[in-house]
Amino acid sequence: MTKIVLITGATAGFGEACAEKFAKNGYDVIITGRRGDKLNEVKQKTESSYSVRVLPLQFDVQQKTAVFDAINSLPAEWRGIDVLINNAGLALGRDLFDQANMDDWETMIDTNVKGLLYVSKAVLPLMIEKGNGHIINLGSVAGKEIYERGNVYCATKAAVQALSKSMRIDLLPHRIKVTAVHPGAAETEFGLVRFKGNAEAANKVYQGYQPLSAKDVADIIFYCTTLPPHVCINDLDVTCLAQATVNNVYRSEP
Repeated sequence: MTKIVLITGATAGFGEACAEKFAKNGYDVIITGRRGDKLNEVKQKTESSYSVRVLPLQFDVQQKTAVFDAINSLPAEWRGIDVLINNAGLALGRDLFDQANMDDWETMIDTNVKGLLYVSKAVLPLMIEKGNGHIINLGSVAGKEIYERGNVYCATKAAVQALSKSMRIDLLPHRIKVTAVHPGAAETEFGLVRFKGNAEAANKVYQGYQPLSAKDVADIIFYCTTLPPHVCINDLDVTCLAQATVNNVYRSEP
């Protein structure tokens, strides 16, 4: 029987790369996102490249009712979800705490924390009914090492780590794996969103070294799902070679 993966935030970055990786390996794919045009692009590209089905669901993970309506309305043939990848997330701004925009704070909390909770809570009954499943939560090394101007973004990713650990414990009786993957510097749309469209500032972050790519992270996520049923990677930090910690990056050129 063909397996099914549900990926949030699948219109770009890690999410889009995961859609391609899992489809390439024979999974049917449920992709979610806010941008309907991008969802359709990913659907068409994925279905034309691989012999799989792709179901786009357009909603914002911040909207609890929309999340539950979409998951609860899944057709019968799409309800047997094997893997959930809670990828939807963002950073907004690089401001000192006292100067930060509170709307940015709320958007990060509502997406990175509440969105993960809503989607997980909506999908879990389907996994529990099946008697197995695997939840991948995208954290960040920023949740483990706090840095200047990271404040609320770092806090939301620390919450992802704590929630992943608690989910792992609470879901033991249901044989559901939970893995938290914490990437370091990775060159995706993430930086452009964080700097609110300032491409120069976003690109500067990655100057002088080779950061992770979306494909790198998707490959690692997929690997975590390929292990035997009795093996679970609980928590995984991933950085490029040039980055040892959040603040320790070796740049070969200025």
